[in-house]
Amino acid sequence: MPLEKSPQLAPVGRIAELADQCVQCGLCLPVCPTYALDRNEAESPRGRIAIASALARGLADPTAGLREHLDHCLGCLNCEKVCPANVQYSELLIETRALLGPAPRRPRLLLGLLKQPALMRALRRLGGWLALPRWKNGLARCLPANSPWRAALLSLPDKSPAASVRVDRNDREQPRLALFPGCVASVDDAEAQQAAITLLQAAGFHVSVLPAFCCGAMDLHGGATAAAEQAAQRVRLAWEASGASQLLSVTPGCLGTLRRALPGISVLDPVELLATRAESLHFRPLAQRVALHLPCTQINVARTDAALLQLLRRVPGLEVLSLPRPPYCCGAAGSHLLEFPARAAQLRDATLQRAATLEPQRLLSSNIGCRLHLAAGIDQQDLSWPTQHPLTLLAQQLISTRLNQEHS
Repeated sequence: MPLEKSPQLAPVGRIAELADQCVQCGLCLPVCPTYALDRNEAESPRGRIAIASALARGLADPTAGLREHLDHCLGCLNCEKVCPANVQYSELLIETRALLGPAPRRPRLLLGLLKQPALMRALRRLGGWLALPRWKNGLARCLPANSPWRAALLSLPDKSPAASVRVDRNDREQPRLALFPGCVASVDDAEAQQAAITLLQAAGFHVSVLPAFCCGAMDLHGGATAAAEQAAQRVRLAWEASGASQLLSVTPGCLGTLRRALPGISVLDPVELLATRAESLHFRPLAQRVALHLPCTQINVARTDAALLQLLRRVPGLEVLSLPRPPYCCGAAGSHLLEFPARAAQLRDATLQRAATLEPQRLLSSNIGCRLHLAAGIDQQDLSWPTQHPLTLLAQQLISTRLNQEHS
């Protein structure tokens, strides 16, 4: 049966309808990171819903000032989780940004580069040969403080990218799971993707890997609707060719966009599946204290924070301390760290201050954008915490690689 298309963008009347669901109770304010930062009603979900409603009804002009309040939104969805009226804030935000179109400040060239994994991997190799990680901070200081290129340079990892993810298969069974590598994640999170495959195979799952390309998340949330739909179509074609029954992503930030592109398809964080077979996984001890940063999308979209903690606590000797939850956000939020680097740095530095109170030896985060953003702050503050995807740590400590045949 052919796949359904992803939901089409709503007409202006639909935006007003979504906005009318809000009862203006204000329960969203205490969990909103941007309201906590500015203490400005226009920087709260309630304020942004009012702005969206006024724009849709023609009661306000889309001035730069109004637009900026909408563009400041991190899309963390803390508000949606606590809303008693079940306002579909994510849909409202996507449709309102689509109505306005891409922001003038959007770094199109840089985002276009980030969406091309093969080109990005080649440039990273070239940067390694030129020892770019050694002098990136000096080069960044030559750029304006609000430059997206400066933010991108500071977020550049010191390590060369790992090899592209692959699956070693010794059986002929059709994989039921397909892993979506993505764009930036396929280059800078290939190690975590390989770790996910190792863990899934040890738990008895069969996995295949889709081609690496952008899911369209940055375009969808940036109002670039035509590009977002092209990416969604590419996702659908790759999914149909995979023959799998479930799609996985180790990047929580991609899950919502993949689910939108594939309505009715099971799109999961691998952590969710691993937790169902946790008893079949055994780990070497690791006497270390780690700070666990739970990305907003892991809490509010994937909703696998409890499953991840369950898995990490199976490592003997590992002390896992979670960072405080809403209204805290690291500020990465897709392309937000590039478009609003000063605001993103404020949110990140506050996150690192809270992490410092835990006195960790390592910082874990499952979203590649969050981890690169946090690592840049760690570097600038001369902290000695290596950063890592939680699945990478689990795979490094794994001692049982036996396939559980009864679940295959």
